[in-house]
Amino acid sequence: MMYSKKLLHYFSHPKNMGKIKNSDAKATVGNPVCGDILTLYLKVKDNIIKDIKFETLGCAAAIAISSIITEMAKGKTLEKALKINPQKIAKELGGVPPIKMHCTHLGAEALHKAIEKYQSKK
Repeated sequence: MMYSKKLLHYFSHPKNMGKIKNSDAKATVGNPVCGDILTLYLKVKDNIIKDIKFETLGCAAAIAISSIITEMAKGKTLEKALKINPQKIAKELGGVPPIKMHCTHLGAEALHKAIEKYQSKK
C-alpha cells in the first residue's frame, strides 16, 4: 500500500488537531470494521465555518484525512462545505489507496453530520 507524499505529510504534520471549547456543533462518527473514530468541532459565523478542529483515533490515512478536511472546509460557507465528498478528499490528498477509501467516507460523514447538527439548531 502506497500513500501519497501529501497524505504522509498530513499524517506527520496534522493541522487543526484538538477541541473547540463552546463549539457551535460537534459530530462523532466511527467505522466498526476498522475501529477508526473521528470527532469534528465547528465554529460558525454568518454561515461560514470560521474554525474547525478534529480528534481522531485511527490509522495514518484517517488522521491525514481528518486534517485535510479541516483545511478544505475552513472559510467555506456551509453549503460549499457540504459538497466536500470522499472523491474530493482523495483527490486533494493526491490519491488514497483503495483499502483506505473508507476513511474518506468517514471524514465526509463527520463533516456533513456536524453541519447538519448546526443547521438543526438554527
